[in-house]
This record gives sequence, structure tokens and C-alpha cells, in this order.
Amino acid sequence: MVSDVFDHIASLLQLGGPVVTVIAGLSVVATALVLVKVFEFLSCGIGNDTRAQKAVHHWHAGQLAKAKASNAQPKSAAGRAVATALSLLELRKDKAEIEERIGVQAAGDLHHFSKGVRALEAIAQIAPLIGLFGTVLGMIEAFQALQSAGSNVDPSALAGGIWVALMTTAAGLGVAMPVSLAVTWLEGRLETERVCIETLTSSLLLQQLPELQAAPSSRGQNLSYAR
Repeated sequence: MVSDVFDHIASLLQLGGPVVTVIAGLSVVATALVLVKVFEFLSCGIGNDTRAQKAVHHWHAGQLAKAKASNAQPKSAAGRAVATALSLLELRKDKAEIEERIGVQAAGDLHHFSKGVRALEAIAQIAPLIGLFGTVLGMIEAFQALQSAGSNVDPSALAGGIWVALMTTAAGLGVAMPVSLAVTWLEGRLETERVCIETLTSSLLLQQLPELQAAPSSRGQNLSYAR
């Protein structure tokens, strides 16, 4: 069964020529990139920042210790931004300085997570064009054969040449469509992450609280921070 599948793939590659081989190579690269990015996004919680939201909720309740504990060792960009904001607020840093440091950190994190997405976009755009290029070359070859045959034209041979030429376009579209869907999902997650960074950090910086209670000290006292 498996050998039959590989034989069928090999025959398609042979019929399609180098153009289909290139498209097949792009499909392998795209599949690997999609799997890596999906695993990275899911494992880091990109676009799903429940922990960061809990930290902000505890902050609004005046519970600094719980806020930091609920977002300990964050992996997402929004989680890291919230953790940085909490640490700087605890140190009573100026609001402008906090915003600047969060902005620099968030830009770097989002750039890191967007790596590979641009490559997938390029594959989704170039695969149909490569397929169309192969179709044009195949049609040229088919009509050259038609011209050479003169009056002894074999319609079946012409039809066979045309469908082989069209196969490259089908292969290019077959790669581009699922890759485009994957890119849309990844970009949606990145956009959600960016919005979370803006809304959560703004919520931390804009809302004035009467008192923030840190973890009790050895003397049983609570620290209060007025912003």
C-alpha cells in the first residue's frame, strides 16, 4: 500500500518534470514550517494569555504577590510584557519609562514569533506562479509538437500534453491554499497577542489603585505602593 503511494508520487513527479519537483520541495518546507510554528504558538500560549489576564486581575485587586505568582516565567509576548510591567511598577518606575521598556521588549518578542510566517507567505504566493509557469511551458511544448506533426495530428497526444501541463498549476494551487490558511491562522494569533499586550499593559498603567499589597515581610508588614 505504501509502496503504491510512493510509486504514484514518483510517476507524478516524472510527468510534471522539474516544475512539479520544485513545488513538491516547497510543500515539504511549508509543512515543516507550519508544524514548527503551530507547536511554538500553542506551547507558548500565543493568542491565549489567560495567565497574564489573571495577573492583571490580581493587580486590580491590590494583590501584587498573587499577580506576580500567577504569571511566573511567562513564555508569551503578552505574559512577558505584563511581568515586566509588574516588576517596574513594584520598583516605582516612571510611567513613560515603563511604556518605553515594554514597547521595546514587545517589539522584539513579536518579531521573534513572526519568524517563519513571512517565509510561508512567500511560499503561498510563489507556488501558484511556479505552477502557472510550468503550465505555460507545457502548453508551448504541446503546441510545438502539434506543429511538428503537421496533418498527422493525434488528438489524444495533444490532450495528454495539455493535461500534463495543467497539472503543474493544480500542484501549485494545492500547495498555496492550505499554506494560506495556515498563514491566516498564525497572523491572527500574532494580532491577538499584540492587542493583548496593549490592553493588558494599558490596564496596569492607567488604572489608579489605592493600595497594592505585596507579600508579607518577616515583620508581618505589608508594603504599599501608590502610583
